[in-house]
Amino acid sequence: MSENNDRSEIFGQNPSMPTRNVMKDDFGFEVPVEVVPIPSGGVTYDIESPLHGLKTVEITAMTAKDEDILTSRALIKKGTVITHLLQSCLVNKTINPQDMLSGDRNAVMVALRVTGYGPEYKVEVDCPECGERSKQGFDLTDLPIKELKINPVAQGANVFEFTLPVTKFPIRFKFLTGRDEQEMMITAERKKKKGFTNDNMVTSRLSASLIEVNGIKEKVKIDKFISNMPARDSLALRNYLDENEPGIDMTSWMDCPHCSETSEVSLPLGATFFWPDS
Repeated sequence: MSENNDRSEIFGQNPSMPTRNVMKDDFGFEVPVEVVPIPSGGVTYDIESPLHGLKTVEITAMTAKDEDILTSRALIKKGTVITHLLQSCLVNKTINPQDMLSGDRNAVMVALRVTGYGPEYKVEVDCPECGERSKQGFDLTDLPIKELKINPVAQGANVFEFTLPVTKFPIRFKFLTGRDEQEMMITAERKKKKGFTNDNMVTSRLSASLIEVNGIKEKVKIDKFISNMPARDSLALRNYLDENEPGIDMTSWMDCPHCSETSEVSLPLGATFFWPDS
């Protein structure tokens, strides 16, 4: 037997050798697999996409190696922590998490958090009434799924239509994906490094969402329209997007210990979402 073959057997690289599941064979334990509903129902994904028409996806429960992903300084700096975590935990490795709608990604994130650390989520939030900050506990299993209620212009297309109430212009828009969110974050970070304040979140999000305005598809012209569109049109469009975007309803109720008011708040999502309070 050659030296190369010897090394292949030692390091488990010999293709003729059967692969062993050490956790199952030696420890009698298998990492659990969970089925997660996809809020979009898979209708917005291209027919060639592995997500096309999917109602659910399978994920493996988080492990210690997934915690390594969450603490990776390189991934945190690049802003790709969540994408790498999803890639690690999705059973179907042909799925690119960056291609997933943000709402579908959020649904998987919540499921991973529940299977990894349990449903209780303790986090500090600001009271909408008095502005004071307090630590609150929420049950993630109580968060409802927002299924897609409107139809795209065609099956397998992330393109939807809406008519603005003031200008009466027909517009076409898309729901943002993980890739869109990352590009927005990179752009915002570049502006920050150049000394610009990040005070254009409304127009930036609309710019990423709008595909066509009154038959015009040129990005420069669309951005010009967004900056000058009537406020009522902007509000109506943003409300329509919020009401119809599929995903997880991340709002819940808090009782403020400072002013004793009960208010609705939005739960923050991010890498810290996966670290339970000890």
